[in-house]
Amino acid sequence: MILDSCDIYDLEKAKYLLENRGLAAKLTDMFGTPIERGFEMLPQNWKDRVGLITHSALSKALSTAVITLKDRPCRKSSNFWHKLAVGTTGGVGGFFGLTALAIELPISTTIMLRSIADIARSEGEIIKSPQTQLSCMEVFALSGKKDTDDMHDSAYFTARAALASSLSRAAEFIAERGLVDGSPALVRFILQISERFSVPVSEKVVSQAIPAIGSAGGAIINTLFINHFQDMARGHFTVRRLERKYGKEVVQIAYEQI
Repeated sequence: MILDSCDIYDLEKAKYLLENRGLAAKLTDMFGTPIERGFEMLPQNWKDRVGLITHSALSKALSTAVITLKDRPCRKSSNFWHKLAVGTTGGVGGFFGLTALAIELPISTTIMLRSIADIARSEGEIIKSPQTQLSCMEVFALSGKKDTDDMHDSAYFTARAALASSLSRAAEFIAERGLVDGSPALVRFILQISERFSVPVSEKVVSQAIPAIGSAGGAIINTLFINHFQDMARGHFTVRRLERKYGKEVVQIAYEQI
């Protein structure tokens, strides 16, 4: 089966978004300062702390982010208002620095997950579906390419393959019993997501610790943060829309040939 010209164009745009450089490179491009320089400015136990806060933020976001969205597939997403909300929380959090992360990140993550779900809905997804809800969470594991990655390998399909089994089990559990905290399948899935999501979160935290960047304010950094994941979401749910139309294998082959 061959994709029609409009769908090929959509897939090309999706691949550009999904395989573009990651958050650290985008932060460096904007501020002209390598993010790596900021790691030495953070407390020694900061990495463990960021990991715990990230896991907690994802767990809270999953149960609250989509309840305000109604199933209206293909309705245009409201990217601007979500960016404004996350930028505002970043501005407040940036004023208090690393100590405010435990408060700011759960709020920002919930808003971002709602924005991701809004984008999913605009691409024809059914928001009340457990598979869709977990696919929204999956976006947090999509970070784009690092400068050291092989240009010919797909960071996107590699990430999806790594999550496929736990996503399927978690979706089955939610479909049978609902969103129950502490279920092994859901805990494992969120743990896998948080391990990947903590990387860009750390990059965000580090960027705010660098004086030259921190002076620009948490609002700018948070806006760049949500913009990155909105791009990942648009690419991801475009691919999923085409997979529903043509099948996963056909879309992946077309994706790899672009």
